[in-house]
Amino acid sequence: MTDQHLSLSQLNRQIQRALKGAFSDTVWLVAEIGEMSVNRNGHCYLELVELDDNSKVIARTRATIWSYSFRMIRPYFEQTTGQQFTQGIKILVEASVEYHEIYGFSLNIRNIDPSYTMGDMARKRKEIIERLKSDGVYDMNKEFELPIVAQRIAIISSPTAAGLQDFLNQLANNAHGVKFHTQLFPAVMQGEQTSNSIIEAMEVVAEYADDFDLLVIIRGGGAQLDLASFDDYELANNVAQFPIPVITGIGHDKDETIIDLVAHTSLKTPTAVAEFLVSGGASFKQLLLELDSRFNDAVRNLLVNQSEYIEDASKKLEYSVHNRINKEKHRFETMQLRISSSSRAYINKHKNKLEKSELSLSNGVSALIKSEISHLERSSESIRKESMRFLRSESSRIESFERRQKLTDPIQVLKRGYSVLYKDGKLIKSSRQVKEGDIIETQLSSGKIKSVVSKK
Repeated sequence: MTDQHLSLSQLNRQIQRALKGAFSDTVWLVAEIGEMSVNRNGHCYLELVELDDNSKVIARTRATIWSYSFRMIRPYFEQTTGQQFTQGIKILVEASVEYHEIYGFSLNIRNIDPSYTMGDMARKRKEIIERLKSDGVYDMNKEFELPIVAQRIAIISSPTAAGLQDFLNQLANNAHGVKFHTQLFPAVMQGEQTSNSIIEAMEVVAEYADDFDLLVIIRGGGAQLDLASFDDYELANNVAQFPIPVITGIGHDKDETIIDLVAHTSLKTPTAVAEFLVSGGASFKQLLLELDSRFNDAVRNLLVNQSEYIEDASKKLEYSVHNRINKEKHRFETMQLRISSSSRAYINKHKNKLEKSELSLSNGVSALIKSEISHLERSSESIRKESMRFLRSESSRIESFERRQKLTDPIQVLKRGYSVLYKDGKLIKSSRQVKEGDIIETQLSSGKIKSVVSKK
């Protein structure tokens, strides 16, 4: 044992002097914020750590940013990087090495270089994107086809999000009358719990995926600093592999988060998402109206063409019937003349024979003459009857043709109590050709009547 010894305070003061001599100037160092707290006086207390490739802590120390420095460092860092100054980020800081006899070793942070953190954030963002691509999920959600009209909308948002009510109002009161059915699945949309909260809400939506056409993730407004929560690998992985199309409207015009990149469709604001959905429904509605107009035009053209065809066929039939009747009349008259001429010739022939026989047999053949005359008369009567029968048959056929012609004559049809309706000079064949208030014209057998349609 030696009489020379040091007290603990003496040792600590020697360490203090040694460190002050070795680190007389400030140093720039890289570390990750492991823990962080700000007391009511505005002083920021940090635990800085260094991790190896396996995320194991290989170095740790305390650090302090006094309130007068923290009031400048924090807003400068956050405005420059768009990232909250919080635990879990890597920073490059200028610090003085401090050693206190009671509180031990610590760093006093005096300045910060935001560009280092921005580079680290960009590196992490690039690593996440490359990881999603190597996992084969980066474009999975984009492979879905959006429904022709997306009307069943699942929404993940904070119930108090600035843009949520605007989004719902725009859907409900759109000028095109497109109906949407929405259901909100609440989630935290800013802060450290954002990623986990959205993932939990997505898991609930996925259980009812068949009930929805697509999922909308909207935020609307909020601080720029909160966007880092949407550059999370697990959240992006869930969005990329979600079973229905995902549309994002995070609410920033300049920045594009990783979930924007992997979503089916990325729009800047909730209002833009609502306009996108409404325009899709409006386009489909317009297409239906155009198809309906084309169909109605095609039907009208078909009806006009068929009406013209029927009118033409009716005229041709009327001409054909009249022509046939005239031909039959002519044939009948010709046959009548032939029969009459044949009858006279036959009678004259037999009469001459009789006269000759009478002259040659005038003595004693009176009975024979009478017999021949009787026979001749019977033959004449038979010929007359046959001729009359034939004439009646032909007359009956002609009357039959005339009756058929009368049956098809539009005037005769009207005389039987039927009528024909016209609108604007065109034949009406269906009630669908008129509407209430139209003026229609009724054609009767004798005259026309104009009417106004009061009820269909």
